[in-house]
Amino acid sequence: MTDGTFERVQHSDDRMYGPTKLLLCGFSGAAQPKFKAVLKMAGLGDTEILWANESHEKTPLTDLLALPDGNGAGKASELPRAIIVSGITQNQLHGLMNLCRKTGMQQSLWAALTPTSETWALARLLTELQAERKALSGRRKKK
Repeated sequence: MTDGTFERVQHSDDRMYGPTKLLLCGFSGAAQPKFKAVLKMAGLGDTEILWANESHEKTPLTDLLALPDGNGAGKASELPRAIIVSGITQNQLHGLMNLCRKTGMQQSLWAALTPTSETWALARLLTELQAERKALSGRRKKK
């Protein structure tokens, strides 16, 4: 996403924008260790993770990503399931997405942090991601 519009992630070992962290929404307390196991399988086991819930909806992404590793762990989240990546390589993102699909993980919204989105509240990003998914699925149905 650049300036609020969808942009396809390329295949590259270049690091994406932001600190090396993952911001996760919509995971139950029981699903969190399972996702951590998937991260380890993807070679991202040392990546810092933040578990967002409803109390974080109005918080800008830059403030959420400044929280310490593991913040929110063990707390269930009723937010839409989303994985927001920051600071990993594009190839690592592709590998993680493929592994999530192969393991049968519940479908998630995906986003990479950008200079534009980092200023947004979490709720705004989730709304944008849901609208994007709806628009993309509408296009696929027309084909």
